[in-house]
Amino acid sequence: MTNGINTRELILEILLEIEEEGRHSHIAIRNALSKYQFLPRQERAFITRVCEGTLEYRILIDYIIDSYSKVTVDKMKPAIREILRSGVYQIKFMDSVPDSAVCNEAVKLAQRKGFYNLKPFVNGVLRTIAREYKNLELPSREQDLVRFLSVKYSMPENLVNRWLEAYGEEKTEMILAEFLKEKPVTVRCRIHKYPQEEIYRSLTEQGVKVTPAPYLSYAYEISDYNHILALDAFIQGKIQVQDVSSMLVAEVADPKKGDYIIDMCAAPGGKSLHVGDKMGDYGTVDARDVSQQKVDLIEENINRLDSINVQARVMDATVFDVDSELKADIVLADVPCSGYGVIGKKPEIKYRVTPQKQEEIVILQRTILDRAAEYVKPGGVLVFSTCTIAKEENEENMMWFMNNHPFKLESLDPFLPQELHSETTALGYLQLLPGVHKTDGFFIAKFRRK
Repeated sequence: MTNGINTRELILEILLEIEEEGRHSHIAIRNALSKYQFLPRQERAFITRVCEGTLEYRILIDYIIDSYSKVTVDKMKPAIREILRSGVYQIKFMDSVPDSAVCNEAVKLAQRKGFYNLKPFVNGVLRTIAREYKNLELPSREQDLVRFLSVKYSMPENLVNRWLEAYGEEKTEMILAEFLKEKPVTVRCRIHKYPQEEIYRSLTEQGVKVTPAPYLSYAYEISDYNHILALDAFIQGKIQVQDVSSMLVAEVADPKKGDYIIDMCAAPGGKSLHVGDKMGDYGTVDARDVSQQKVDLIEENINRLDSINVQARVMDATVFDVDSELKADIVLADVPCSGYGVIGKKPEIKYRVTPQKQEEIVILQRTILDRAAEYVKPGGVLVFSTCTIAKEENEENMMWFMNNHPFKLESLDPFLPQELHSETTALGYLQLLPGVHKTDGFFIAKFRRK
């Protein structure tokens, strides 16, 4: 406890906010840590790890709890359920915390939350698990592959099934294993404006561990820092947080000085600012998104990076803008998607998408692509991208688009590093898979208007 803040109570509040209120995990954690900025680095790291880990391994954790509790997880009160889940996570995955301390703190927390009569239950379940969980066997791989993979990698069975059909057993297991690995923060160095050595030096002088990111020479993976908002390179606009897969969009778009570019769904602005940088502050990037809140995020980044050729405005990508018809040299359509490719960073995604939501997403994507097509001038480029690995959102939408619009695919190979070249990139599209490639799951297709 620091300054009257009970760390485990804060963890419980974050988990309930994510589970009961549907908040995104990274936002709930960020908001809590921003509210209590005085917490020591070690406690901030503990809160983040327990929250993310409990969420990430929920299916495996529930399997363990249900194996030792007379009351199943789905019948428990929300607070008790999250107290037990976070306790099991610490017991199984955090050797630095003694099991006895985990049990004692969980019992105290149950009492603090008014569940005095459930203290023996919480204590009994956690102590039994601490004593016996190492003897618990997973479901049989031979008898039920889907159930085995679901429990082992904490992935809902419907998604395991979907990826087994799309990618086969070997690739699916690579994807599932990759989602559970710790993800470094990746940043784009703004090398058109600042020498890369200067950016590297600024980061390392503040104690940041810096390693080259895969595929692009101007990208770094950074770790061992307390808060990115305290890094000089970030404050001064020398770096932008962005995954390499997202940076590849600007490479594929290949903007020229003076181009007019429309980014249809731009928030928080990473791609808009990247293409703006690649044009050397010439031309115009019209960064649009559906709400003022999202546009505020873009403008926050525009101001921090002091970008002079990117402008942000509220505009619904599904509504036709007559003033933009056939005007753009390049249109970026990074459409809303299921987000399966970033489950490693936002684990709550895997528990929230339903078949109905999936169908609604595809309809929304096609509506936006219809609009995007109308803005590309003759001979201009449309770059379609998503952060998912769902074929109906990616390859199937790509084929639908070509069948309904006067566009053709154009090879990505001139714009990609050699190690990403494949049969599909020569045709004009790239599906990045976690575990197979060294990035988030991501899809990019490049079309040129006939």
